[in-house]
Amino acid sequence: MDSLIGKPAVVLGLGVDLIEIERIRQALEAKSGKRFESRVFTEGEIAYCRSKADSYPHFAARFAAKEAVLKAFGTGWTAKVFWKGIEICNNELGRPFIAFHGKTEELAGEIGVETCHISISHNRSQAVAVALLLGKTD
Repeated sequence: MDSLIGKPAVVLGLGVDLIEIERIRQALEAKSGKRFESRVFTEGEIAYCRSKADSYPHFAARFAAKEAVLKAFGTGWTAKVFWKGIEICNNELGRPFIAFHGKTEELAGEIGVETCHISISHNRSQAVAVALLLGKTD
């Protein structure tokens, strides 16, 4: 997807999410934690988060980012917009970006998404993310 930086674009959707890191820690440490982890996060996301000394803020930030993207689509969680259809990646400088997969990628194309900007942050107790879906102007 093009970045559209410096080019005319139309906003197709905006989403934000805030989550307590403790909620994600509890979900991951629960008896069903491995199932939660593999249902929500891609292998790349799991590897990235597990590479950190304290993985929970990173898991929480990615969870918040996925929720923000769901809200930006305006559909919530559906058969076309689902957890692993949204992958939070990082470029070589550490900047997060979104990769869409499967039916989520198809839907993004159908509605004209050219790029999805994402901003992620966390402190000791909370993680927050904002997602912006952009399309080309006609």
